Amino acid sequence: MRKALFRPVIALIALTVLVTTAGCGTSASQASPIRFGGPQAGPALHTTPAKRSLVQWPTRPITFEEESRVGGAGEDTPIGVTTLRGPKSGVTGKVWVWAPPEYYEKRNAHKGFPVMEVLPGSYGYPVNYWTGADLKLQENLARWSRNGSSLPFIVVMPVLNPDDKHYYDGSDIPGRPKTGTWLSQDVPDLVRQNFRTLRTRDAWAIMGSSSGGFAALKNVLQHPDTFKVAIPNGPDILPDSPLWSGHAEEKRENNPEVLARRLMARGGPDVYLAFQDGSREHTVLPKVRRFIAQYGHGPVHTRLQIVPGGTHSAETYVRGLGEGTMRWVSAHMQGPTA
Repeated sequence: MRKALFRPVIALIALTVLVTTAGCGTSASQASPIRFGGPQAGPALHTTPAKRSLVQWPTRPITFEEESRVGGAGEDTPIGVTTLRGPKSGVTGKVWVWAPPEYYEKRNAHKGFPVMEVLPGSYGYPVNYWTGADLKLQENLARWSRNGSSLPFIVVMPVLNPDDKHYYDGSDIPGRPKTGTWLSQDVPDLVRQNFRTLRTRDAWAIMGSSSGGFAALKNVLQHPDTFKVAIPNGPDILPDSPLWSGHAEEKRENNPEVLARRLMARGGPDVYLAFQDGSREHTVLPKVRRFIAQYGHGPVHTRLQIVPGGTHSAETYVRGLGEGTMRWVSAHMQGPTA
């Protein structure tokens, strides 16, 4: 299913410009610079938190390039972009970030916020289509937060793969770029360095569609110490990259079915899988139902949002988020905390 969610990217590529070195293993343009942490973010960075505070203060804030603004309920908040050279994975790729309107409010200046990492489908390179104004993901999240059906999430949107020639299953395939480490360590570290976050897995979610849905599903089961919640949209269930050839054991270690069985056998920690599928996804939906029937027990909590008339598309999954998924996800996560 990795090609089914490929979206036109010409407009987004045109918006993305070359970047220059800005430290911390990242680079950013000098045009329209923005910061989400540091002196421009207000006094919170300079306040010494209580020893028991859940708040993770920005540690090494950098300058991002402003890519666009989120209108409507998004209140003209910026989407920033940088090029991250992953110090742990060795992967280099663009990462887009956005903070909700509540993040900038004075009353929340000393609060950490929950984070959602959002992955595209197909090869997910060289852009992440979730940044697109056509999908209005950020605007909808802001609206749902205002009406109480979602927590206000910081959203981080990395490229899924380091190129458009291969698909790496969001995993560390031997001899290949370590995309598993990129998604589970380098990208979260970038967020912690630049935003007020929380020192708990209860405040971290990962969402993806199609091939990105597989990566979201696998990473929450493989790294429940980092992520508590996954939103797999029309996901692949099993690893299927041809690059696993000759590496059967490593492939097994990145199989969500194997990982779910292990999590169940050791009794936790609890993870929450909010599957989404369109009612017309006749190939994917039966596989998702089987996974839920077999592994949705004990510490593996599952929910399936079926979008009426929906197809294997990002537009379908945005609808599903507003029809119940975000409310269920938010009920199991930590909200902004001082």
